[in-house]
Amino acid sequence: MIKNNKKIILASASPRRRELLAQIGMEFQVLPSGAEEKTGNCSPSEMVKELSHLKALDIFQKLSGGEQAQSLVIGADTVVALDNNIMGKPGNKENAVKMLSDLQGRTHQVYTGVTLIWQEDKSMVQREISFYEETSVTMFPMTPEEIEAYVATGEPMDKAGAYGIQGKCAAYIKGISGDYNNVVGLPIGRLYQEMKKI
Repeated sequence: MIKNNKKIILASASPRRRELLAQIGMEFQVLPSGAEEKTGNCSPSEMVKELSHLKALDIFQKLSGGEQAQSLVIGADTVVALDNNIMGKPGNKENAVKMLSDLQGRTHQVYTGVTLIWQEDKSMVQREISFYEETSVTMFPMTPEEIEAYVATGEPMDKAGAYGIQGKCAAYIKGISGDYNNVVGLPIGRLYQEMKKI
C-alpha cells in the first residue's frame, strides 16, 4: 500500500466514494465539506477540478496546525455532461425525469475532479494535486414508463445526471469508455497512483 504516514481524510459524505476507498483497503476518516459549490467555470473538466479543490481546502483549513501536518485531504466532485451541458443532482422528480429523458439512447460524459492537499513533512509547505477523469457512457433507449418507474425508486435524487450506474439504472447502460469507478464517483485507480507519488 501507500508508504506515507499521513492520516487520510475524505472531504465527502458520498457513501459511494467511501465504498471505493474501502474496496482497495484504504484506512480513512470522513469529514464532509460544507463549502459552497460555486464556480465560474463553464467547462465540465475545469469545474469539477475547482469544486474538488474548494472541498479539500475547506476541510484542510479547518484542521489545526498539528493535524494539517499529519493529514492528507481528498476532495472530489462529479458531474454529468451532455453536449457539454452540465447536469448536477436533479433535486426533484420533474428534473430527474427531464435529465433521464435527455440522456436515454445517447452517449454522455461523466467528469470527476479530485484534489489532494497535504503538508510536506520536512518543509511543512502546503502541497496539492488536482486532476480529473472523463468517462463516456452510452445508454439504451428508455420509455417514458421506464423513466417514471426508475425515478419512483428515489435512486436518482442524490446523483449527478439522475442515475446510478451501480444501481437499478444498470439495466439501461449500453456501454462505457473509460473508468467505471469514475462514473460511480471516484477514479480510484488514478487516485491511488497519484497518492503513491506523494
